[in-house]
Amino acid sequence: MLEQLTNAQLIEIANEFGTPVYVYHAEKIEQQLAELQQAFAGCKAKFFYACKALTNINILKLVNQLGANLDCVSINEVKLGLKAGFDAKRILFTPNCVDFAEIDEAKGLGVNLNIDNISILEQFGNRYGNSYPVCIRLNPHIMAGGNYKISTGHIDSKFGISIHQLRHIERIIKSANLHVNGLHMHTGSEIKDIEVFLRGLEVMFDIATHFPQIEFIDLGSGFKVPYQQDDVATDVRALGEKVAEAFKVYEQETGRKLEVWFEPGKYLVSEAGYFVVKANVIKQTTATVFVGVNSGFNHLIRPMFYDAFHRIENISNPQGPERIYTVVGNICETDTFAWDRKINEVREGDYLVFYNAGAYGFEMSSNFNSRLKPAEVLVKDGKTHLIRKRDAFEDLLKNQVEVAF
Repeated sequence: MLEQLTNAQLIEIANEFGTPVYVYHAEKIEQQLAELQQAFAGCKAKFFYACKALTNINILKLVNQLGANLDCVSINEVKLGLKAGFDAKRILFTPNCVDFAEIDEAKGLGVNLNIDNISILEQFGNRYGNSYPVCIRLNPHIMAGGNYKISTGHIDSKFGISIHQLRHIERIIKSANLHVNGLHMHTGSEIKDIEVFLRGLEVMFDIATHFPQIEFIDLGSGFKVPYQQDDVATDVRALGEKVAEAFKVYEQETGRKLEVWFEPGKYLVSEAGYFVVKANVIKQTTATVFVGVNSGFNHLIRPMFYDAFHRIENISNPQGPERIYTVVGNICETDTFAWDRKINEVREGDYLVFYNAGAYGFEMSSNFNSRLKPAEVLVKDGKTHLIRKRDAFEDLLKNQVEVAF
């Protein structure tokens, strides 16, 4: 198992680049991808990095060098992927609720298209017929994953075309002579129980009988990574074995050899990320001892957005006595990172690190309260690389247009 970055390394980075700062460990991303590749070696599997987790161009270049493909949810993510060197055929475009012009543009760029809306499917078929293959995203009506806000396969989800609309899909395909080359589903994030994937696969195999031209089934992702010391992660090796066996049986029964696609995002980059902040103040009230840090949900929104847990350690005083703190930010809003958390004694000026900060950390950051976005740093082969400069004051005004009144 690859060792995590040391306290000394993180402190050195904090001293050199200032705080708050996001730090990413390249070799950890490589290790996570290798684990998936080994786990699914028994079947014809392809992995598309869900880049909405972290789109820094250097991370995209690294993932490309490692041989993974790319999953994009906006046309600009597609363009970033192409700029990072991905071949168009290694990019999957899976948007939702977009204008047809975005689908049109993606087609013009030559990427794989994944359509999750009856209306868009019909428009595409009427315009292009069978001249360009498409994948169809289905909603399997499977409730899975962690927080309800990040579950995407249930009946109330905006994602995908309901499996109960199969007849409607078939009518559109027949009338427009559409070429459907794949079926897709994604039930959500943080899926511990591998049976969720297998139930979804059964649904997809059943529906695949209606689509004789498909070449792959895409099971999305949702692999859980551990956040706490004793947290349970998705057993990808066990899942890989069962998926391989299921595809083998399907081939024997139907004579069809299909690929299986996955779109890991958080799984690849979450554990590779560290968020280092500085303790500004220690504030004791009648009920609580607060550690007020030089950040807030403008930099890391996950704990406030959907109660995400991030392990927090004091890397400046790792041997200090444990005390109970509530860790909060410095913006004018309730921005609590952690309630009643045991942390080695924190002094003003100490550096704290948030673990599992690689996914949806910087990517969901903002300039709320007119505060500046942090720097990003990549550690590769033991060398430290600045991959995004910290915002400057001028960046707050960059796209504002001053007018005379």
